[in-house]
Amino acid sequence: MTCCSFFSGNKGASSALQTVEVDEEVSGIHNTKLYTYMELRLATENFSPANKVGKGGFGSVYKGRLRDGTVAAIKVLSAESRQGVKEFMTEINVIAEIKHENLVKLYGCCVEGNNRILVYGYLENNSLAQTLLGRGRSTIQFSWPTRCNICIGIARGLAFLHEEAEPYIVHRDIKASNILLDKNLMPKISDFGLAKLIPPNLTHVSTRVAGTTGYLAPEYALRGQLTRKADIYSFGVLLLEIVSGRCNTNMRLPVKEQYLLERAWNLYEGGELVQLVDSSLHGDFNVEEACRYLKIGLLCTQDMPKLRPLMSTVVKMLMGEADLNEQISKPGLLSDFTDLKLKRKPKNNLEANDKMSADSSNEDDSSAEHKNTTYGTMTFNSMYDRSN
Repeated sequence: MTCCSFFSGNKGASSALQTVEVDEEVSGIHNTKLYTYMELRLATENFSPANKVGKGGFGSVYKGRLRDGTVAAIKVLSAESRQGVKEFMTEINVIAEIKHENLVKLYGCCVEGNNRILVYGYLENNSLAQTLLGRGRSTIQFSWPTRCNICIGIARGLAFLHEEAEPYIVHRDIKASNILLDKNLMPKISDFGLAKLIPPNLTHVSTRVAGTTGYLAPEYALRGQLTRKADIYSFGVLLLEIVSGRCNTNMRLPVKEQYLLERAWNLYEGGELVQLVDSSLHGDFNVEEACRYLKIGLLCTQDMPKLRPLMSTVVKMLMGEADLNEQISKPGLLSDFTDLKLKRKPKNNLEANDKMSADSSNEDDSSAEHKNTTYGTMTFNSMYDRSN
């Protein structure tokens, strides 16, 4: 009888603790509509596999129709992911307070039992990773003017986060799979689970390294010192991807072409930058403008963070409203890190879990080469350091 009472008491205590945790989470959610689990279950037809449009390390994304007829993207956090709960709350707290045409729109969320679900506006044309970089998996034609508009839109969204939001926000995971496209191919920055709000009195924050290999700024990867310049570096890599139509890393290419940033720098030094422009455009682009965009990408990825332009300046340069600084120094190249050893913390350390954004499960082969993996914690050993 004593044993029965013991187990019964533990079960009750566990249930009570869970209720307290849920109540604490709900109390921390402001200015956000709360959906019931049943509402979202009905919206997705019981989370039917036929409605699944994305999958990542922290759960799945479903297309659903809400009670009022609104089509939504419903991001379901895996119940096993504890670190994901932190990201869930971060995403709500960041995106609920800001509005911009180049940021995804949060409709609401669900915190019920073990269920943690985010409800976003549905974007018809998936992500840049699936469409532009997912060769053969999309029928969308990305003309040169379309690419320009996408680049400018992303830059405007980042400029808003960096210079207009209070406190300003560092996204920490700018990449092709986190840029979604609406029916008019307007870009929307998504996935704010890793975002950091930086108080105005601080120049940087020291934090665990999080982001995606291929897009990580060298000074952030090496020292964990986070500033807006880390996002600007990531944007520079993304800009090169959009203009070239290829992923930042592709090990199937010849050795000298495997790393996009290194390839861009070599072509720039040789005065042949135009060779990097996507061949699928068949020459139908403005050569001067394309080369300017590529140079802006190189400006954003310069090894010294202080040399990278502010995003508001990048917007003006992309639109031809500001002169381009032709004094471009060498970028922090991915190949410089091939001798660095990546040390992973023990599996029982919750912050060592890998994180992947909710990319589509039908991932392009070339994208899979750099795996778009985002590491919760990483430690680099290096023979050298970089200054701010």
